Amino acid sequence: MDFGWNAEELEMKARVQGFLDENWHVSSFDDGTGDEDTEWEETRAYQKQLAQHGWLTMAWPEEYGGQAASFMEQMIFAEESGLVGAPGGQGLVGPTLMIHGTEEQKREHLPKIAAAETVWAQGYSEPGSGSDLASLQTRAVRDGDDFVINGQKIWTSSAHRADWIHVLTRTDPEAPKHRGISYFMAPMSTPGITVRPLEQMHGAHGFNETFFEDVRVPASNMIGEENRGWYVATTTLDFERSGVGRAAGVSQSLNKMLDYAKSDEAVTDLDTAQRHEFAEWHMEADVGRTIGYRVAWMQSKGLVPNYEASMSKVFNSEATQRGARRAINTLGLHGGLLPGSPHAVMGGSFGQLYMSSVSRTIAAGSSEIQRNVIATRGLGLPRG
Repeated sequence: MDFGWNAEELEMKARVQGFLDENWHVSSFDDGTGDEDTEWEETRAYQKQLAQHGWLTMAWPEEYGGQAASFMEQMIFAEESGLVGAPGGQGLVGPTLMIHGTEEQKREHLPKIAAAETVWAQGYSEPGSGSDLASLQTRAVRDGDDFVINGQKIWTSSAHRADWIHVLTRTDPEAPKHRGISYFMAPMSTPGITVRPLEQMHGAHGFNETFFEDVRVPASNMIGEENRGWYVATTTLDFERSGVGRAAGVSQSLNKMLDYAKSDEAVTDLDTAQRHEFAEWHMEADVGRTIGYRVAWMQSKGLVPNYEASMSKVFNSEATQRGARRAINTLGLHGGLLPGSPHAVMGGSFGQLYMSSVSRTIAAGSSEIQRNVIATRGLGLPRG
């Protein structure tokens, strides 16, 4: 692995940094002055700017609205965006459709995703099937040219704002649990789909419960083959876990705290123990970034980062938690206050991060699941 950047990659970094300086501004939610609706509007407006420049889906093939950028260019964009807290590009269902979708599905959905015209939710986890996703029980039964879906999904990110949902269902209850699963797309406006909010402990509403009651979905909305949806879904999961955005987020939080500690606003100077904590924080950011670089490098060489992507996910999501804890401990009692409090330090952003970081080690696959992947697929250890 080459740890340096070539001339083209350095030029790419400069272009991305220039674009971010000109187009991305700290959201009102991040500085404690706004609400979730405002944050969502700002994020969508920014994503439309990315789409206009071809950067929302920059690594996609040109015929689908991308720029056919290399994996390394995509990684540079994701890292630079993460360093300033800006939203990254679109992932998940788009790349999955490119690999497993029909030509008709690609023509219908990919241009709209690339233009930031549609928002997608992911219907995977269920109340009894979270970490053991393959044990899902949401059923889809064939009825003529349609499938009828009944069941419940949970932790459905942005379902209350989404236009479409891609959802895993069981179509053959007699098959082994990793088989007999099929993958569908459905408009959120389809009769029978109900969304109920799940408010997290920090007061934000990002997750939802999604209920399916006699929801009719055309058979043509199936992604991949019937009863082979699990293998399609693993494509989506690999895309979800392989970025460097989390590592960049760790660095962003560290830099933000260092700027505060050196400013006139700081209540007190850092003591020796706190300086050691900041040094650990810095090293973790470097390690997390290097793991993310390795994943992108493997992709650029045509290799499939499986357990390596799990390493990146588990390390950086847990480093986010540790960094948030270090921050609020450094800030003192006021550091735990949330945005909106008149006594919050730094707009309550670290109190918010500390509370929200708990879910970071669960979303996109819990830390326990990631460690199982590393143990079995990376180290070759037997299943317990």
